[in-house]
Amino acid sequence: MAEIKVTRVGQGQTKIKNVPIAVTPEGFWCCPSPVVFQKSLKAQNAMNKPKAPCSPPPKTSVQKKPALVPVPVSERRASAAAPTLSKLLLSDDQQCSSGPERTPARTSVAADRGPRPKIETLPRKVAIDFGEPGTCDMKVVLLGKQGFCVKLTVNRDVLAEKSSFFADKLSEQTGLSSLQIDDCEDVEIYVETVGLMYCKDMKQRLMKQSVSRILRILKVAEFLGFSSCIQSCLDYLEAVPWVGDEEEEKVVSTVLQLQSGVRVNPVLKRVSYDISNVPKDTLFQIIELVLNSNEERGRREMKSIVLKLLRENNNSLPSQAVSSVTCNDMIYGSCRSCLDSLLSLFKQAAEPDFSHKPSDYRDPIVKHIALEADNLSWLLDILIDKLAADEFALMWANQQELASLHQKLPIVSRYHVSCISGRLFVGIGRGQLLPSKDMRQLLLQTWLQPLMNDYNWLQHGCRSFDGKLVEEGIGRTILTLPLEDQQSILLSWLGSFLKTGDSCPNLQRAFEVWWRRTFIRPHVENQGNAMSDSSILLSKQHE
Repeated sequence: MAEIKVTRVGQGQTKIKNVPIAVTPEGFWCCPSPVVFQKSLKAQNAMNKPKAPCSPPPKTSVQKKPALVPVPVSERRASAAAPTLSKLLLSDDQQCSSGPERTPARTSVAADRGPRPKIETLPRKVAIDFGEPGTCDMKVVLLGKQGFCVKLTVNRDVLAEKSSFFADKLSEQTGLSSLQIDDCEDVEIYVETVGLMYCKDMKQRLMKQSVSRILRILKVAEFLGFSSCIQSCLDYLEAVPWVGDEEEEKVVSTVLQLQSGVRVNPVLKRVSYDISNVPKDTLFQIIELVLNSNEERGRREMKSIVLKLLRENNNSLPSQAVSSVTCNDMIYGSCRSCLDSLLSLFKQAAEPDFSHKPSDYRDPIVKHIALEADNLSWLLDILIDKLAADEFALMWANQQELASLHQKLPIVSRYHVSCISGRLFVGIGRGQLLPSKDMRQLLLQTWLQPLMNDYNWLQHGCRSFDGKLVEEGIGRTILTLPLEDQQSILLSWLGSFLKTGDSCPNLQRAFEVWWRRTFIRPHVENQGNAMSDSSILLSKQHE
């Protein structure tokens, strides 16, 4: 994180910037807030900008007081609460031994105008005192990448007790009076972390910070071996809400990079399961809850949410704990259960005296048929998104008993089943599933006629039905078959279309393609073969 140099801070160095600091109830000087560092940086940038030559300032300016860095509101309140303890830190190296009553001397502008280096060559320096006045016996100098040089006057016993890093450095050299840390990435957070070593109620102080700032403190605390601070930061991160995916990623990434050996499981448990608790059963339970729900609004919204979440990660499930094959097997298990239930309901509804039974007997069965058909449509959407719906097409094509019962039920009870057939044809037409030729042929043979019987009702009584999309899917599915099968199916369709018109799917586009393949393309091919034969004959004559 930073290079460490053991040096001694000598006398006569460049003056260090005065910073207003107030004593906290814990007994240590507050480190400058981010505003102090930022304003100091802005001031330096402004001084570095080239200025046009101007006339010397009037002599009256000698009477002005030197400008100080603005004090944040929280520090002014602390100063007001303890006026006898607040002061300006002195910029010379004797400041630690000075009494608390000492006040900074005023410096005239004329004295400041003496020969000195250029402004851009001067580092931005801040001096900060920690602990009770008179207890300082060591200096820590932080050299930041942003150009700051911060001198911390601290108590060696406090640092050695709280930080394994400082304890090691102090044990290596007896009587060490100064440490210099070069290339600090985050000087501001280094200062705050050292201040936390003097804090009695660390939790209360951390509660005032944001998650992003706590993560910065956590990195510095780990570098310094400040174990109690690390644990307090982790306790904070475990309890505070994380806002947004980006913040969650930052927290998880930072915690996973910790090398200090502290317990981080409570934080990571928010985003991962125990190894023994694979979420396979949980996912199955969620799907079953949706499938068994009878509440229309909640069911509709949860179907949409679960489908969207599964679409976001089609290759693996959350935590990558369940393979795609296992997920597909689980979904197909639900499909078979729904199909068995649907077949049983169709058998009850196809009984001769079903229409004569009381409505309190008939209505639940009709409603249950619609529910199971909707369940199958939803499961089919999931499988299509996962590119694993070929087996569903096979299962549906083999439902000859269900298809034979279909015509015995009133349209109002059965049209939901035809929606499943329409969705399969759309999927095949788009290339979202690739069943074999025999399966495509069997699917059309089993379910195209029931779909055509219900088509008029689907167009006018089902708001979610897209007739144009289904017509295109049926036509494309037919055109994937051999030309003889295309002819058989399309001629059968033509007979129905000429009788019922708009009550039948409009497959004219597929019919045109089949016509060209049958009557036009062979003529072109024959013509091409004749031309080829003529060219061969002419070449032989020239020889």
